[in-house]
Amino acid sequence: MNPTSSTVTSLPAPRRRLAPPRPRQTEGTWATDALSRVNGVAVLLVVVDVVALAAASVTVALDLAWTLALAGALLTFRGSSRIYRRRLRLSWLHELPRSAMATATVFATLTCAALVLGVSAATTAAAQWAVLAFVAYSEPARAAVFALGRWCRRKFDRCDRSLVVGAGKVGADLVRAMLDHPEFGLRPVGCLDTGPVPAALPVDLLDEDLAEAITRLRVGTVILAFSHRDSPLVEAAITAHRLGCNTLVVPRMYELHADGPDIERVRSYPLMRLGTAPTSRPSWWVKRAFDLVVAGVALILLAPVMALCALAVLLESGRPVLFRQVRVGMDDETFVLYKIRTVRMRGDDDSQSRWSVEGDSRVGPVGRFLRRTALDELPQLWNIIRGEMSVVGPRPERPGFVREFSAIHELYWARHRVPTGLTGLAQVHGLRGDTSIGDRCRYDNYYIANWSLWLDLKILLMTVGELVCRRNR
Repeated sequence: MNPTSSTVTSLPAPRRRLAPPRPRQTEGTWATDALSRVNGVAVLLVVVDVVALAAASVTVALDLAWTLALAGALLTFRGSSRIYRRRLRLSWLHELPRSAMATATVFATLTCAALVLGVSAATTAAAQWAVLAFVAYSEPARAAVFALGRWCRRKFDRCDRSLVVGAGKVGADLVRAMLDHPEFGLRPVGCLDTGPVPAALPVDLLDEDLAEAITRLRVGTVILAFSHRDSPLVEAAITAHRLGCNTLVVPRMYELHADGPDIERVRSYPLMRLGTAPTSRPSWWVKRAFDLVVAGVALILLAPVMALCALAVLLESGRPVLFRQVRVGMDDETFVLYKIRTVRMRGDDDSQSRWSVEGDSRVGPVGRFLRRTALDELPQLWNIIRGEMSVVGPRPERPGFVREFSAIHELYWARHRVPTGLTGLAQVHGLRGDTSIGDRCRYDNYYIANWSLWLDLKILLMTVGELVCRRNR
């Protein structure tokens, strides 16, 4: 048996636990919080581009079809270039190269498409002039939006309540810079640290749990500077994510850190902006819809297969056919997982504390076939329908082993930031059964940090390949 997955008689308490979810809010409080998180500058930039495009189309008398095509191309390319993103630094000159590159890409794409489609020279020229007119109208308006945003931040304190983790020199400098320059849109409400503080701080120094501080102070942005706190900054970033905060990190060797797509700056300090939690993105709803469709269709189409598997189990070892087991899902919530039983029932059920290993004498020929083909997992499609699992995600584990592994393996608890899955990144890399828990943990956390719809699709395709290869072995 793998030593990293061995069972112990006395399970230690978990060394770390997932941050508690955001407290339940009333409808009015939720609406106020949602409105406060709407980025006014980003909304105005979209409005400016739409109005500028309409004005450009009227100026060059572009027909409606080309106007709609141009609108789709401009908003798509400029949106993917993150022209409408939330930002700290409201500088037109700083954003001009990004904006110009996105618009130039639209110009080139439009010209190539017109040539390929055989569009007349007059229509092509009109579309090109429309793009140039769009630039002439939009860029001065964008400069005015940035100036308005800076003025509103200074005049009306339109700043995000911010908490700095780390009260050393870097943290103290950041706090002072945010207080002296509210145009960056951050208002520090405290520093969180336990070590020695080199100088007086203009805000309160806190020594409490990060989740409690975020909730109590109604924090919207967490900045991770260099801290003396025992809790690693990775865990602090995960906690901030789970509570819906924007998360900014001062990188190591910040003095030499160059600007990039995900780099913000507060005066001379670069801040790396971490992506939002997967479950808070609009694309997560697409994933949930995909789960419902796939699980529902699969349950209908595979019902005869599951019936045959159930009959085989019944003939080999009797009842019960279904195996029910408590597993840990998202946010440490437990649920009942369903499988087709593959282990012969002998006395008391020890499945909650006994690790399944290759060559278990309790597994008969039918059980081995079901495990090898993963047909025993099919009833979990019902768990997906119920919302307790997803098609793709970290595999769920039993509560006892979750406690054990959380005490041994770094960031094992962080796997529970998303729903568990029928298949996952660790499984398609051969980490099934009695394999390294540490490796599984790293794969699962990589999956969460890099989640996308494409990654889910890639894992599904790799799962099919893995099942085919296992059948042929």
